[in-house]
Amino acid sequence: MFQVRFHGRGGQGVVTAAEVLSYAAFLEGKHAQAFPSFGSERTGAPVVSFCRIDDKEIRLREPILEPDALIVQDPTLLKAVDLFQGLRRDGYLLVNTTRSFADLHIADRAAALPPGHARIVAASELAVKHIGRPLPNAALLGSFAALTGLVRIESVEAAIRHAFAGKIGDANVAAARASYEALAATSAAA
Repeated sequence: MFQVRFHGRGGQGVVTAAEVLSYAAFLEGKHAQAFPSFGSERTGAPVVSFCRIDDKEIRLREPILEPDALIVQDPTLLKAVDLFQGLRRDGYLLVNTTRSFADLHIADRAAALPPGHARIVAASELAVKHIGRPLPNAALLGSFAALTGLVRIESVEAAIRHAFAGKIGDANVAAARASYEALAATSAAA
């Protein structure tokens, strides 16, 4: 079973990101589940959501304490809580930022992961470019597909189109594809 934990703030699409990833896995014939965990339901409040993906039925219904991947939609949360709690030694890390891991004071944590498993993605900037708003979730899902290979980018795009119709869906697909291609290009160069 592959487990993903998303961290962000209300209004960034953290819950939707887990749901879209779950649907993308479902499109590939996998079993998946997505669910949120949040306190006060207001814009800007910390939100955590979870996604599990497996080849067989998933019976667990509890929060993910030992994720295989962390997707951090808001890097300001790195100062507020220990987001790395439980992250597997061979896990993956995606952080929505233009700053370096050293600037974020998490270089040691990122370096402890296998080479290429910790990546920075300018997801908010890609979202502004393609969507017109700093909603990083779709772009981060594109990067997740490139980083892990767990789901294909085509499945992510289909799942986005399932969640969002028309121009909004097209814009989110464009952000996901741009993020996927950028991360795939830098991975190939490394």
